[in-house]
Amino acid sequence: MAYTATIEEEKKEIARRYKDLIKDSYETLTADDKKLIRKAFDLAADAHKDQRRKTGEPYIFHPIAVAKIVGNDIGLGATSIAAALLHDVVEDTEYTINDIEQLFGEIIARIVNGLTKISHLKKDSIPSIQAENYRKLLLTLNDDIRVILIKIADRLHNMQTMDAMPQHKQVRIASETLYIYAPLAHRLGLYNIKTQLEDLGLKYTEPEVYNDIKNKITQSKEEQDIYIRTFIKELKKLLEKGTDFEYEIIGRPKSIYSIRRKMRNQGVSFDEVYDKFAIRIIYKTKPGEEKVTAWKIYSLITDKFRPNPERLRDWISTPKTTGYEALHTTVMGLKGRWVEIQIRSERMNEIAEKGYAAHFKYKHGDQNESGLENWLNKLKETLENQDTNAIDFVEQFKLNLYAKDIYVFTPNGDIKSLPKGATALDFAFSIHTDIGLTCRGAKVNGKIVPLSYVLKSADQVEIITSKNQKPKSSWLDFVVTASARSKIKNALKEDQKEIANQGKELLMRKLRHIKIPFNEQTVNELVNFFNLKTSLDLFVRFGNGTIENAELKKFAAQRSNSFLNFFKSKIRKKQISPNLNKEETSTNYDMLVFGKGEEKLEYKKAKCCDPIPGDKVFGFITINEGIKIHKYTCPNAVALQANYAYRILPAKWIDSSQQEHKVSLLLKGIDRDGLVGEVSNVIAQNKKVKLYNINIAGDDGYFEGIITVSIQNKKHLNTLINSLKKIEGIDKISRLD
Repeated sequence: MAYTATIEEEKKEIARRYKDLIKDSYETLTADDKKLIRKAFDLAADAHKDQRRKTGEPYIFHPIAVAKIVGNDIGLGATSIAAALLHDVVEDTEYTINDIEQLFGEIIARIVNGLTKISHLKKDSIPSIQAENYRKLLLTLNDDIRVILIKIADRLHNMQTMDAMPQHKQVRIASETLYIYAPLAHRLGLYNIKTQLEDLGLKYTEPEVYNDIKNKITQSKEEQDIYIRTFIKELKKLLEKGTDFEYEIIGRPKSIYSIRRKMRNQGVSFDEVYDKFAIRIIYKTKPGEEKVTAWKIYSLITDKFRPNPERLRDWISTPKTTGYEALHTTVMGLKGRWVEIQIRSERMNEIAEKGYAAHFKYKHGDQNESGLENWLNKLKETLENQDTNAIDFVEQFKLNLYAKDIYVFTPNGDIKSLPKGATALDFAFSIHTDIGLTCRGAKVNGKIVPLSYVLKSADQVEIITSKNQKPKSSWLDFVVTASARSKIKNALKEDQKEIANQGKELLMRKLRHIKIPFNEQTVNELVNFFNLKTSLDLFVRFGNGTIENAELKKFAAQRSNSFLNFFKSKIRKKQISPNLNKEETSTNYDMLVFGKGEEKLEYKKAKCCDPIPGDKVFGFITINEGIKIHKYTCPNAVALQANYAYRILPAKWIDSSQQEHKVSLLLKGIDRDGLVGEVSNVIAQNKKVKLYNINIAGDDGYFEGIITVSIQNKKHLNTLINSLKKIEGIDKISRLD
């Protein structure tokens, strides 16, 4: 619906939104706070007065909305609200950082500067502009975490108002959101915001899946609401037996994204996801009695409803590193249905809702130092290491974002949290850098184990050190924490630095001789050509003579014929006629075209997702292998869209050909005589499908098998699947990528 409003109506709406922004926190704001926020609003409104959003609305609507999320949803104060109002002023208007500093002081200027994107970088100067932006954003953790929190609020509002954007931009921004912003929100304890970011990310990266799950939730909502109300009534009866505290019970559906994740990870349908909603009990209690009260509630509930022992999560005794505290249990509820119950105090609930800000509001003594603040302190060591390229930097950082935690003990009985999968060597580095660098062995529960030993919760670990021990490159193969990797790499680099510097000078001379520019793009192409991991590896190999001149000449020859040049001069073919029969283009999918001009280009199918005609795909321009096409549901799609948006080509299937494509299908169900014959007959009856292989085995009345067929496009595949589903006994059919 087109945006229409008069100037007077817009002024009234801007004033209304500003009042709504400060309404919830008005009583807690001082007079100086109110003056600061008003001053920031006035400047932002004036700076953006001639700007419009894609929807046609005044641009000032956006900073007001971001400031509201910052103040109300995250719980930050006046300084952050003012910075949120100003967050786009330097990037989009004539104001400079110096102007902001003179008007609002050094702190707000620093936050606004951190929020300003890198806009001057050229596309051919770095492998990924997006990754450089991520690096700059993440490095602000060293300076002021409010930058990250405001940026997450900014991204949330952009995701909420993205319908007016072109589809390819929606996919890129949504992919960035799932790749970096949702994990950040998770780690900072902003669970409500994380859930919204994940759902909106899925809405634009996999719209059909999103809408399908959303519709099914809507269809079953009335029945689920009745069930939740009935179950809550039963819980209240139980809690009224001897409780002397106030509480409230609320029911909520699981997010669309979490249901999708369960469906994918467990290989089940929507109907087979058993815990699509959760019950939350929020209680008031005296200070010091939170833990006792939580277990009292748990005891009252499980006296009647049988708990699943494998689904008990005690994050009260040992909070998550995000600061999250709660007691989770899953019980067999009414009508034989599993129900997740979350038990939280009011304090725990505010931390769960508002994350970082609430965590420090309630912090007392050293009790929470091992949580979120300790995690941030550890990250600073990783963030200080800026030698790696931007993509490696972001990937290392992401290692610690979604990692589940284990808890292990020192010889003295102190508890340490580490990500799941951490090794004895990771533990050594978590104690102290010097202990990690000189570590030569470890004892776990009194027994000597290798440094690569994967730790489990409740292990007690003792580290054995030696002054003569030095870090080895093989250590990088089994450490999982970004901090340990960073420290090992730094130690190894010290020994290699001189050789690498010599190798870099040598490479520059050799490239100059064969007239190839020395820049980051060339270095990355060389790293890929020689199957190395980093530019340091490349320079070291040139420094010690491992790479010879003949090999460099091979690279030069391939580069001159590289895809990027070939793309410009050789593979462009005549455009597909725009007068194609529209009905044919919707049903015949065998010809793939790229870009707005619908050009036919040479391409290869990516092995990671094995797309077939009819799948929703995009093209990715590789350095050495031309265009590769990936499905939008490919496991690598989000990372590619997020890191390399400028190398993404829109693609779609339009015309028909007689090409054939092999596809394997997994069949499951109840075994019976004659089943294999019926499967073969159904395939034989479909003239457009050829059978290559069939392998079905039964066991105690259950069968599972794989058939490999040749089809023309996705329409033919769907027709075959629908025919096979009609065979008695076949319960489930899924495509194997």
